[in-house]
Amino acid sequence: MYIGLDLGTSGLRALLSDAGGAIVATADAAYSVANLHSGWSEQDPADWVDACKTVMAQLRTHYPAEFSAVRGIGLSGHMHGATLLNAQGQVLRPCILWNDTRAAVQAAVLDETPNVRNLSGNIVFPGFTAPKLTWVEENEPEIFAKVAKVLLPKDYLRLWLIGEYVSDMSDSAGTSWLDVGKRDWSDDLLAAGHMRRDQMPRLVEGSEISGNLREKLRADWGIPGPVVVAGGGGDNAVAACGVGCFQDGDGFVSLGTSGVLLAAKNSFAPDPASAVHTFCHAVPDTWYQMGVILAATDCLNWLSRILGRSPAELAGKLDGAISGPSKTLFLPYLSGERTPHNDSTVRGSFVGLDVATSPEDLTRAVMEGVSFALRDNLDALRATGTCLSRVLAIGGGTKSRFWLETLATTLNLPLDLPEKGDFGAALGAARLAIAADTNADLSTIMNRPKVAETVEPHIDLVDRYSETHARYRALYPNLKVALS
Repeated sequence: MYIGLDLGTSGLRALLSDAGGAIVATADAAYSVANLHSGWSEQDPADWVDACKTVMAQLRTHYPAEFSAVRGIGLSGHMHGATLLNAQGQVLRPCILWNDTRAAVQAAVLDETPNVRNLSGNIVFPGFTAPKLTWVEENEPEIFAKVAKVLLPKDYLRLWLIGEYVSDMSDSAGTSWLDVGKRDWSDDLLAAGHMRRDQMPRLVEGSEISGNLREKLRADWGIPGPVVVAGGGGDNAVAACGVGCFQDGDGFVSLGTSGVLLAAKNSFAPDPASAVHTFCHAVPDTWYQMGVILAATDCLNWLSRILGRSPAELAGKLDGAISGPSKTLFLPYLSGERTPHNDSTVRGSFVGLDVATSPEDLTRAVMEGVSFALRDNLDALRATGTCLSRVLAIGGGTKSRFWLETLATTLNLPLDLPEKGDFGAALGAARLAIAADTNADLSTIMNRPKVAETVEPHIDLVDRYSETHARYRALYPNLKVALS
Protein backbone atom coordinates (compact mmCIF):
# COMPACT_ATOMS: atom_id res chain seq x y z
CA MET A 1 0.00 0.00 0.00
CA TYR A 2 1.08 3.59 -0.64
CA ILE A 3 0.11 7.00 0.72
CA GLY A 4 0.06 10.32 -1.13
CA LEU A 5 0.08 13.47 0.99
CA ASP A 6 -1.01 16.73 -0.64
CA LEU A 7 -0.22 19.75 1.52
CA GLY A 8 -2.67 22.36 0.29
CA THR A 9 -3.09 25.98 1.31
CA SER A 10 -6.15 25.29 3.43
CA GLY A 11 -5.70 21.64 4.35
CA LEU A 12 -3.84 18.35 4.00
CA ARG A 13 -5.27 15.47 1.98
CA ALA A 14 -4.04 11.91 2.37
CA LEU A 15 -4.81 9.22 -0.18
CA LEU A 16 -4.23 5.49 0.40
CA SER A 17 -3.76 3.39 -2.73
CA ASP A 18 -2.75 -0.13 -3.61
CA ALA A 19 0.28 -1.03 -5.73
CA GLY A 20 -1.75 -0.63 -8.91
CA GLY A 21 -2.75 2.93 -8.03
CA ALA A 22 -6.36 2.07 -7.16
CA ILE A 23 -7.70 4.38 -4.46
CA VAL A 24 -8.59 2.68 -1.19
CA ALA A 25 -9.35 5.65 1.05
CA THR A 26 -8.82 9.38 1.61
CA ALA A 27 -8.61 11.57 4.70
CA ASP A 28 -8.51 15.33 5.18
CA ALA A 29 -7.51 17.82 7.86
CA ALA A 30 -7.93 21.60 7.67
CA TYR A 31 -5.81 24.47 8.96
CA SER A 32 -5.92 28.24 8.67
CA VAL A 33 -4.02 31.01 6.91
CA ALA A 34 -3.03 34.22 8.73
CA ASN A 35 -3.40 37.52 6.86
CA LEU A 36 -1.89 40.01 9.28
CA HIS A 37 -1.55 42.82 6.74
CA SER A 38 -2.77 43.54 3.22
CA GLY A 39 -0.92 41.25 0.82
CA TRP A 40 0.47 39.05 3.61
CA SER A 41 -0.25 35.32 3.81
CA GLU A 42 1.40 33.14 6.45
CA GLN A 43 1.02 29.71 8.05
CA ASP A 44 2.37 27.95 11.11
CA PRO A 45 4.38 24.87 9.98
CA ALA A 46 3.35 23.09 13.18
CA ASP A 47 -0.18 22.99 11.75
CA TRP A 48 1.07 20.85 8.85
CA VAL A 49 2.54 18.28 11.23
CA ASP A 50 -0.64 18.24 13.33
CA ALA A 51 -2.69 17.74 10.16
CA CYS A 52 -0.46 14.85 9.12
CA LYS A 53 -0.94 13.19 12.51
CA THR A 54 -4.69 13.61 12.08
CA VAL A 55 -4.99 12.10 8.59
CA MET A 56 -2.69 9.21 9.45
CA ALA A 57 -4.78 8.45 12.53
CA GLN A 58 -7.94 8.48 10.40
CA LEU A 59 -6.50 6.04 7.88
CA ARG A 60 -5.08 3.77 10.55
CA THR A 61 -8.37 3.71 12.47
CA HIS A 62 -10.62 2.92 9.52
CA TYR A 63 -8.24 0.81 7.41
CA PRO A 64 -5.88 -0.87 9.88
CA ALA A 65 -4.81 -3.82 7.73
CA GLU A 66 -4.19 -1.71 4.64
CA PHE A 67 -2.41 1.01 6.63
CA SER A 68 -0.02 -1.47 8.24
CA ALA A 69 1.01 -2.63 4.74
CA VAL A 70 2.24 0.83 3.63
CA ARG A 71 5.56 0.66 1.77
CA GLY A 72 5.91 4.20 0.49
CA ILE A 73 4.78 7.80 0.99
CA GLY A 74 4.77 10.52 -1.65
CA LEU A 75 4.57 14.27 -1.05
CA SER A 76 2.97 17.17 -2.85
CA GLY A 77 2.68 20.73 -1.63
CA HIS A 78 1.88 24.33 -2.43
CA MET A 79 4.97 25.89 -3.95
CA HIS A 80 7.16 28.93 -3.22
CA GLY A 81 6.65 29.02 0.57
CA ALA A 82 9.58 30.16 2.73
CA THR A 83 9.98 28.04 5.87
CA LEU A 84 13.02 29.33 7.76
CA LEU A 85 14.93 27.15 10.21
CA ASN A 86 17.86 27.82 12.54
CA ALA A 87 20.87 25.56 13.06
CA GLN A 88 18.86 23.43 15.51
CA GLY A 89 16.08 22.88 12.97
CA GLN A 90 13.66 25.17 14.79
CA VAL A 91 11.20 27.35 12.87
CA LEU A 92 12.21 31.02 13.06
CA ARG A 93 8.95 32.62 11.91
CA PRO A 94 5.67 31.63 10.25
CA CYS A 95 6.03 30.37 6.68
CA ILE A 96 5.49 33.06 4.04
CA LEU A 97 3.12 31.48 1.50
CA TRP A 98 2.91 31.42 -2.30
CA ASN A 99 0.13 34.03 -2.44
CA ASP A 100 1.97 36.53 -0.24
CA THR A 101 2.87 39.65 -2.27
CA ARG A 102 4.88 41.69 0.24
CA ALA A 103 8.14 41.06 -1.66
CA ALA A 104 7.09 42.76 -4.92
CA VAL A 105 9.88 45.35 -4.75
CA GLN A 106 12.52 42.74 -3.93
CA ALA A 107 11.26 40.51 -6.75
CA ALA A 108 11.59 43.34 -9.25
CA VAL A 109 15.18 44.00 -8.18
CA LEU A 110 16.12 40.32 -8.47
CA ASP A 111 14.34 40.03 -11.81
CA GLU A 112 16.49 42.85 -13.21
CA THR A 113 19.70 41.19 -12.00
CA PRO A 114 21.76 39.97 -14.98
CA ASN A 115 21.38 36.27 -15.84
CA VAL A 116 18.67 35.57 -13.25
CA ARG A 117 15.96 34.95 -15.84
CA ASN A 118 18.30 32.93 -18.05
CA LEU A 119 19.32 30.54 -15.28
CA SER A 120 15.96 30.22 -13.53
CA GLY A 121 13.95 30.18 -16.77
CA ASN A 122 11.35 32.46 -15.22
CA ILE A 123 10.45 35.96 -14.22
CA VAL A 124 11.07 36.42 -10.49
CA PHE A 125 7.49 36.71 -9.30
CA PRO A 126 6.70 38.30 -5.89
CA GLY A 127 5.33 34.97 -4.67
CA PHE A 128 8.56 33.07 -5.35
CA THR A 129 10.85 32.08 -2.48
CA ALA A 130 14.00 34.08 -3.25
CA PRO A 131 12.47 37.57 -2.96
CA LYS A 132 10.84 36.57 0.33
CA LEU A 133 14.27 35.92 1.81
CA THR A 134 15.46 39.28 0.53
CA TRP A 135 12.44 40.87 2.22
CA VAL A 136 13.33 39.10 5.47
CA GLU A 137 16.93 40.30 5.14
CA GLU A 138 15.77 43.89 4.78
CA ASN A 139 12.91 43.88 7.28
CA GLU A 140 13.78 41.15 9.83
CA PRO A 141 17.61 41.11 9.79
CA GLU A 142 17.86 39.37 13.17
CA ILE A 143 15.89 36.43 11.75
CA PHE A 144 17.78 36.39 8.45
CA ALA A 145 21.07 36.13 10.34
CA LYS A 146 19.88 32.90 11.99
CA VAL A 147 18.66 31.13 8.81
CA ALA A 148 20.51 27.81 8.48
CA LYS A 149 18.03 26.11 6.13
CA VAL A 150 15.16 27.20 3.90
CA LEU A 151 12.52 24.57 3.20
CA LEU A 152 9.47 24.56 0.98
CA PRO A 153 6.27 23.63 2.85
CA LYS A 154 6.07 19.96 1.89
CA ASP A 155 9.79 19.59 2.66
CA TYR A 156 9.24 20.74 6.23
CA LEU A 157 6.68 17.95 6.51
CA ARG A 158 9.29 15.61 5.00
CA LEU A 159 11.80 16.74 7.66
CA TRP A 160 9.35 15.57 10.30
CA LEU A 161 8.77 12.28 8.46
CA ILE A 162 12.40 11.29 7.72
CA GLY A 163 14.58 13.66 9.76
CA GLU A 164 16.53 14.95 6.73
CA TYR A 165 16.67 18.17 4.71
CA VAL A 166 15.62 17.15 1.18
CA SER A 167 13.69 18.74 -1.67
CA ASP A 168 12.88 17.81 -5.26
CA MET A 169 13.46 19.46 -8.63
CA SER A 170 9.89 20.52 -9.46
CA ASP A 171 9.19 22.33 -6.19
CA SER A 172 12.66 23.87 -6.04
CA ALA A 173 12.24 25.24 -9.57
CA GLY A 174 9.84 27.82 -8.12
CA THR A 175 12.39 29.36 -5.76
CA SER A 176 14.47 31.38 -8.29
CA TRP A 177 17.54 29.62 -6.84
CA LEU A 178 17.51 26.56 -9.13
CA ASP A 179 19.18 26.30 -12.52
CA VAL A 180 16.05 24.77 -14.06
CA GLY A 181 17.83 23.53 -17.17
CA LYS A 182 20.60 21.79 -15.23
CA ARG A 183 18.27 20.68 -12.39
CA ASP A 184 20.66 21.84 -9.66
CA TRP A 185 21.07 24.76 -7.28
CA SER A 186 22.78 27.71 -8.97
CA ASP A 187 25.54 29.41 -7.00
CA ASP A 188 24.99 32.55 -9.11
CA LEU A 189 21.25 32.66 -8.35
CA LEU A 190 21.88 32.02 -4.66
CA ALA A 191 24.47 34.78 -4.53
CA ALA A 192 22.03 37.20 -6.20
CA GLY A 193 19.71 36.68 -3.25
CA HIS A 194 22.51 36.69 -0.63
CA MET A 195 22.02 32.98 0.05
CA ARG A 196 24.39 29.98 0.14
CA ARG A 197 24.25 26.39 -1.10
CA ASP A 198 24.63 25.03 2.46
CA GLN A 199 21.30 26.71 3.33
CA MET A 200 19.56 24.60 0.69
CA PRO A 201 18.28 21.02 1.09
CA ARG A 202 19.68 18.06 -0.84
CA LEU A 203 17.93 17.54 -4.18
CA VAL A 204 16.34 14.38 -5.62
CA GLU A 205 13.95 13.67 -8.49
CA GLY A 206 10.29 13.36 -7.55
CA SER A 207 10.18 9.64 -8.33
CA GLU A 208 13.35 8.86 -6.33
CA ILE A 209 13.72 7.87 -2.69
CA SER A 210 14.45 10.87 -0.47
CA GLY A 211 14.77 8.85 2.72
CA ASN A 212 12.96 6.40 4.98
CA LEU A 213 10.17 7.02 7.44
CA ARG A 214 11.58 7.45 10.95
CA GLU A 215 11.42 4.31 13.09
CA LYS A 216 9.52 6.10 15.85
CA LEU A 217 6.74 7.05 13.47
CA ARG A 218 6.59 3.50 12.07
CA ALA A 219 6.28 2.20 15.62
CA ASP A 220 3.66 4.77 16.57
CA TRP A 221 1.63 4.00 13.44
CA GLY A 222 2.03 0.23 13.60
CA ILE A 223 3.81 -0.20 10.27
CA PRO A 224 6.26 -3.10 10.55
CA GLY A 225 8.25 -2.82 7.33
CA PRO A 226 10.48 -0.04 6.05
CA VAL A 227 8.67 2.85 4.35
CA VAL A 228 10.36 4.91 1.63
CA VAL A 229 9.46 8.58 1.18
CA ALA A 230 9.57 9.73 -2.44
CA GLY A 231 10.93 13.07 -3.56
CA GLY A 232 7.45 14.20 -4.56
CA GLY A 233 6.99 17.66 -6.01
CA GLY A 234 5.14 20.92 -6.33
CA ASP A 235 1.38 20.58 -6.43
CA ASN A 236 0.85 21.17 -10.14
CA ALA A 237 3.65 18.85 -11.26
CA VAL A 238 2.34 16.13 -8.97
CA ALA A 239 -1.23 16.71 -10.13
CA ALA A 240 0.12 16.16 -13.65
CA CYS A 241 1.44 12.78 -12.47
CA GLY A 242 -2.03 12.03 -11.13
CA VAL A 243 -3.58 12.50 -14.58
CA GLY A 244 -0.72 10.95 -16.57
CA CYS A 245 0.44 14.26 -18.03
CA PHE A 246 4.17 13.88 -18.55
CA GLN A 247 4.66 13.25 -22.28
CA ASP A 248 5.42 16.18 -24.58
CA GLY A 249 2.14 17.80 -25.64
CA ASP A 250 0.05 16.36 -22.78
CA GLY A 251 -1.87 19.08 -20.98
CA PHE A 252 -4.53 19.86 -18.43
CA VAL A 253 -6.54 22.82 -17.23
CA SER A 254 -7.41 23.09 -13.56
CA LEU A 255 -10.35 25.10 -12.27
CA GLY A 256 -9.30 25.12 -8.64
CA THR A 257 -8.78 27.90 -6.11
CA SER A 258 -6.27 29.22 -8.64
CA GLY A 259 -6.40 28.42 -12.33
CA VAL A 260 -3.71 26.49 -14.19
CA LEU A 261 -3.09 25.61 -17.82
CA LEU A 262 -0.19 23.14 -17.97
CA ALA A 263 1.69 21.44 -20.79
CA ALA A 264 4.39 18.77 -20.37
CA LYS A 265 7.68 19.28 -22.26
CA ASN A 266 10.54 16.91 -23.07
CA SER A 267 13.06 19.77 -23.19
CA PHE A 268 13.85 22.99 -21.36
CA ALA A 269 12.52 25.83 -23.53
CA PRO A 270 11.74 28.85 -21.36
CA ASP A 271 10.35 32.22 -22.39
CA PRO A 272 10.38 34.30 -19.19
CA ALA A 273 9.09 37.48 -20.82
CA SER A 274 5.74 35.76 -21.47
CA ALA A 275 5.20 35.30 -17.70
CA VAL A 276 4.77 31.58 -18.45
CA HIS A 277 6.29 29.38 -15.77
CA THR A 278 8.88 26.85 -16.99
CA PHE A 279 9.66 24.35 -14.24
CA CYS A 280 11.17 20.89 -13.81
CA HIS A 281 8.57 18.13 -13.81
CA ALA A 282 8.33 15.66 -10.94
CA VAL A 283 9.80 12.93 -13.15
CA PRO A 284 13.37 12.90 -14.56
CA ASP A 285 14.40 14.58 -17.81
CA THR A 286 11.03 16.28 -18.18
CA TRP A 287 9.85 19.86 -17.74
CA TYR A 288 6.53 21.61 -17.99
CA GLN A 289 5.21 25.02 -18.93
CA MET A 290 2.33 26.54 -17.09
CA GLY A 291 0.18 29.63 -17.13
CA VAL A 292 -1.28 30.56 -13.76
CA ILE A 293 -4.13 32.83 -12.71
CA LEU A 294 -4.22 33.53 -8.99
CA ALA A 295 -8.02 33.31 -8.55
CA ALA A 296 -10.32 30.90 -10.38
CA THR A 297 -12.97 29.20 -8.22
CA ASP A 298 -11.81 31.62 -5.53
CA CYS A 299 -13.61 34.30 -7.55
CA LEU A 300 -16.87 32.35 -7.24
CA ASN A 301 -16.20 31.84 -3.54
CA TRP A 302 -15.74 35.60 -3.17
CA LEU A 303 -19.02 36.30 -5.01
CA SER A 304 -20.69 33.70 -2.81
CA ARG A 305 -19.66 35.57 0.33
CA ILE A 306 -20.82 38.88 -1.11
CA LEU A 307 -24.25 37.58 -2.18
CA GLY A 308 -24.82 35.26 0.76
CA ARG A 309 -25.44 32.26 -1.48
CA SER A 310 -23.34 29.11 -1.75
CA PRO A 311 -21.10 28.63 -4.79
CA ALA A 312 -23.13 25.54 -5.70
CA GLU A 313 -26.36 27.54 -5.62
CA LEU A 314 -24.90 30.29 -7.80
CA ALA A 315 -23.47 27.81 -10.30
CA GLY A 316 -26.69 25.79 -10.33
CA LYS A 317 -28.66 28.77 -11.63
CA LEU A 318 -26.57 28.67 -14.81
CA ASP A 319 -26.51 24.96 -15.54
CA GLY A 320 -27.38 24.53 -19.18
CA ALA A 321 -25.99 25.26 -22.60
CA ILE A 322 -24.28 28.58 -23.22
CA SER A 323 -25.80 31.03 -25.68
CA GLY A 324 -23.03 33.61 -26.04
CA PRO A 325 -20.93 35.95 -23.92
CA SER A 326 -22.39 38.40 -21.45
CA LYS A 327 -22.29 42.19 -21.84
CA THR A 328 -20.97 42.38 -18.28
CA LEU A 329 -17.24 41.74 -17.99
CA PHE A 330 -15.34 40.60 -14.91
CA LEU A 331 -11.59 40.91 -14.46
CA PRO A 332 -10.64 38.19 -11.93
CA TYR A 333 -7.58 39.89 -10.44
CA LEU A 334 -8.74 39.69 -6.82
CA SER A 335 -5.22 38.81 -5.63
CA GLY A 336 -3.23 40.36 -8.47
CA GLU A 337 -2.20 38.28 -11.46
CA ARG A 338 0.67 36.17 -12.76
CA THR A 339 0.32 35.07 -16.37
CA PRO A 340 0.52 37.12 -18.52
CA HIS A 341 0.71 40.35 -16.52
CA ASN A 342 3.06 39.62 -13.59
CA ASP A 343 1.20 42.25 -11.58
CA SER A 344 0.82 41.91 -7.83
CA THR A 345 -1.00 45.23 -7.39
CA VAL A 346 -3.79 45.01 -9.97
CA ARG A 347 -7.23 44.18 -8.57
CA GLY A 348 -10.50 42.86 -9.96
CA SER A 349 -13.36 44.75 -11.52
CA PHE A 350 -16.85 44.41 -12.97
CA VAL A 351 -17.48 46.41 -16.14
CA GLY A 352 -20.89 47.00 -17.66
CA LEU A 353 -23.14 46.78 -14.60
CA ASP A 354 -26.61 48.31 -14.77
CA VAL A 355 -29.75 48.45 -12.63
CA ALA A 356 -31.03 45.21 -14.16
CA THR A 357 -27.89 43.19 -13.38
CA SER A 358 -28.87 40.08 -11.41
CA PRO A 359 -26.90 37.60 -9.25
CA GLU A 360 -27.06 35.23 -12.21
CA ASP A 361 -25.51 37.89 -14.46
CA LEU A 362 -22.67 38.39 -11.96
CA THR A 363 -22.07 34.64 -11.72
CA ARG A 364 -21.98 34.33 -15.48
CA ALA A 365 -19.53 37.25 -15.74
CA VAL A 366 -17.27 35.65 -13.12
CA MET A 367 -17.16 32.32 -14.97
CA GLU A 368 -16.51 34.08 -18.26
CA GLY A 369 -13.83 36.32 -16.73
CA VAL A 370 -11.92 33.33 -15.35
CA SER A 371 -12.24 31.64 -18.76
CA PHE A 372 -10.90 34.74 -20.52
CA ALA A 373 -7.95 34.84 -18.10
CA LEU A 374 -7.17 31.22 -18.97
CA ARG A 375 -7.43 32.16 -22.66
CA ASP A 376 -4.69 34.73 -21.90
CA ASN A 377 -2.66 31.82 -20.54
CA LEU A 378 -3.25 29.73 -23.65
CA ASP A 379 -2.14 32.60 -25.88
CA ALA A 380 1.01 33.02 -23.75
CA LEU A 381 1.82 29.30 -23.99
CA ARG A 382 1.31 29.32 -27.75
CA ALA A 383 3.65 32.29 -28.05
CA THR A 384 6.43 30.08 -26.60
CA GLY A 385 5.82 27.42 -29.27
CA THR A 386 3.75 25.10 -27.06
CA CYS A 387 0.90 23.42 -28.93
CA LEU A 388 -2.16 21.93 -27.24
CA SER A 389 -4.91 20.28 -29.29
CA ARG A 390 -7.03 19.17 -26.31
CA VAL A 391 -6.67 19.18 -22.52
CA LEU A 392 -7.94 17.24 -19.54
CA ALA A 393 -10.17 19.34 -17.27
CA ILE A 394 -9.91 18.88 -13.51
CA GLY A 395 -10.75 20.83 -10.36
CA GLY A 396 -13.88 21.83 -8.48
CA GLY A 397 -15.05 24.25 -11.16
CA THR A 398 -15.59 21.38 -13.60
CA LYS A 399 -18.77 20.48 -11.68
CA SER A 400 -20.44 23.35 -13.52
CA ARG A 401 -21.53 22.40 -17.03
CA PHE A 402 -22.00 26.06 -17.90
CA TRP A 403 -18.44 26.88 -16.87
CA LEU A 404 -17.05 23.93 -18.84
CA GLU A 405 -18.87 24.93 -22.03
CA THR A 406 -17.78 28.54 -21.56
CA LEU A 407 -14.16 27.51 -21.07
CA ALA A 408 -14.10 25.04 -23.98
CA THR A 409 -15.54 27.65 -26.34
CA THR A 410 -13.28 30.46 -25.07
CA LEU A 411 -10.17 28.28 -25.49
CA ASN A 412 -11.56 26.63 -28.64
CA LEU A 413 -10.24 23.34 -27.29
CA PRO A 414 -12.02 20.07 -26.46
CA LEU A 415 -12.04 19.45 -22.70
CA ASP A 416 -11.76 15.79 -21.66
CA LEU A 417 -13.46 14.97 -18.36
CA PRO A 418 -12.02 11.99 -16.47
CA GLU A 419 -14.27 9.30 -15.11
CA LYS A 420 -15.40 10.01 -11.59
CA GLY A 421 -12.55 9.71 -9.14
CA ASP A 422 -9.80 11.56 -7.32
CA PHE A 423 -7.22 12.69 -9.85
CA GLY A 424 -5.53 15.42 -7.86
CA ALA A 425 -2.08 15.84 -6.43
CA ALA A 426 -2.66 13.29 -3.64
CA LEU A 427 -3.02 10.53 -6.25
CA GLY A 428 0.05 11.82 -8.08
CA ALA A 429 2.00 11.73 -4.82
CA ALA A 430 0.94 8.13 -4.21
CA ARG A 431 2.07 7.26 -7.75
CA LEU A 432 5.48 8.82 -7.08
CA ALA A 433 5.72 6.69 -3.93
CA ILE A 434 5.01 3.57 -6.01
CA ALA A 435 7.69 4.61 -8.50
CA ALA A 436 10.25 5.22 -5.74
CA ASP A 437 9.56 1.88 -4.07
CA THR A 438 9.26 -0.37 -7.13
CA ASN A 439 11.35 1.31 -9.87
CA ALA A 440 8.58 0.32 -12.28
CA ASP A 441 8.28 2.05 -15.64
CA LEU A 442 6.68 5.46 -15.13
CA SER A 443 4.33 5.07 -18.08
CA THR A 444 2.72 2.02 -16.44
CA ILE A 445 2.26 3.84 -13.13
CA MET A 446 1.18 7.28 -14.37
CA ASN A 447 -1.43 6.27 -16.91
CA ARG A 448 -4.04 8.78 -18.02
CA PRO A 449 -7.54 8.33 -16.61
CA LYS A 450 -10.36 7.06 -18.76
CA VAL A 451 -12.33 9.89 -20.32
CA ALA A 452 -15.98 9.90 -19.31
CA GLU A 453 -16.99 12.72 -21.65
CA THR A 454 -15.52 15.36 -23.92
CA VAL A 455 -16.96 18.87 -23.82
CA GLU A 456 -16.57 20.30 -27.31
CA PRO A 457 -16.42 24.03 -28.09
CA HIS A 458 -19.57 25.61 -29.49
CA ILE A 459 -18.12 26.28 -32.93
CA ASP A 460 -20.90 28.74 -33.81
CA LEU A 461 -19.97 30.85 -30.75
CA VAL A 462 -16.16 30.72 -30.89
CA ASP A 463 -15.82 34.00 -32.79
CA ARG A 464 -18.17 35.83 -30.43
CA TYR A 465 -16.22 34.69 -27.38
CA SER A 466 -12.94 35.64 -29.10
CA GLU A 467 -14.29 39.13 -29.79
CA THR A 468 -15.40 39.53 -26.18
CA HIS A 469 -12.04 38.24 -24.98
CA ALA A 470 -10.39 40.98 -27.02
CA ARG A 471 -12.59 43.56 -25.23
CA TYR A 472 -11.68 41.95 -21.90
CA ARG A 473 -7.96 42.02 -22.69
CA ALA A 474 -8.09 45.70 -23.67
CA LEU A 475 -9.44 46.63 -20.22
CA TYR A 476 -6.27 45.73 -18.30
CA PRO A 477 -4.22 48.85 -19.21
CA ASN A 478 -7.15 51.10 -18.32
CA LEU A 479 -7.67 49.30 -15.03
CA LYS A 480 -3.99 49.84 -14.18
CA VAL A 481 -4.41 53.58 -14.80
CA ALA A 482 -7.56 53.69 -12.70
CA LEU A 483 -5.82 51.99 -9.76
CA SER A 484 -2.62 54.04 -9.91
